[in-house]
Amino acid sequence: EKCEVVDEEPTCVQETFSTCWATSGLHYQTFDGKAFDFTGTCTYTLTKTCDTDPTLPIFSIEARKEHRGNRKVSYVGSVTLRVYDITITAVRSENGIVRVNNHRSHLPISLAQGKLQLQQKGKTLLIKTDFRLKILYDWGDHVVIKIPSRFFGKVCGMCGN
Repeated sequence: EKCEVVDEEPTCVQETFSTCWATSGLHYQTFDGKAFDFTGTCTYTLTKTCDTDPTLPIFSIEARKEHRGNRKVSYVGSVTLRVYDITITAVRSENGIVRVNNHRSHLPISLAQGKLQLQQKGKTLLIKTDFRLKILYDWGDHVVIKIPSRFFGKVCGMCGN
């Protein structure tokens, strides 16, 4: 829940989230639930802030897709988050480690005065921000992004707008 003022009264309302994901090979699902296949191997913007609303935090999330031996199949080689003037990159098979501004660091990590939390949950990296963005990456095949409702229609990239 989040608290906001409705008709001059403080009220708690259920906050909703939307999810986007990309998997090895070519499968994607956008924040609005549309599935598509895309086979390219490059660095792609999964999502980023695209609205000029000055109250929205600025962030971007990219995935680098690479070939897996077969030219028709690719995997998520790395995921990069840019937020709070910090660049965090998780690289395939570097379980338990992330690169913070190009320096390898072991999890868990708290950055930006606690606004950015990174931890390992089982075999998955979990990144959380104070504005409720969540990224899950399994260091190889699957990345999931969750955004809160305040970003609906205000982001762009492969995950949709």
